[in-house]
Amino acid sequence: MEKLLPSEVQEMLSSVPNWKLTDEKWIERKYRFGDYLKGIDFVQSVANLSEQVNHHPFISIDYKVVTLRLSSWNVRGLTALDFQLATKYDEFYLQKKS
Repeated sequence: MEKLLPSEVQEMLSSVPNWKLTDEKWIERKYRFGDYLKGIDFVQSVANLSEQVNHHPFISIDYKVVTLRLSSWNVRGLTALDFQLATKYDEFYLQKKS
């Protein structure tokens, strides 16, 4: 995958409105859950998909809040895959949060 241009990153951000751009080469989102176990269940879903596509986010767990950060090391920036995964992680969240 190729590194996205800044204009492409801005366009792709509109498809994942809860994600924010950090440091010009990362996107980040915080997910809030009703309890710790729901957050861990969500992280397991994220881990399973990430392993399948060999693209792993940074994951931070703080009780009921899970933070994910995505970037593509091989291009030192963001690719379409980062945004595809962000969309999929958002779908997982909608399934797990209730």
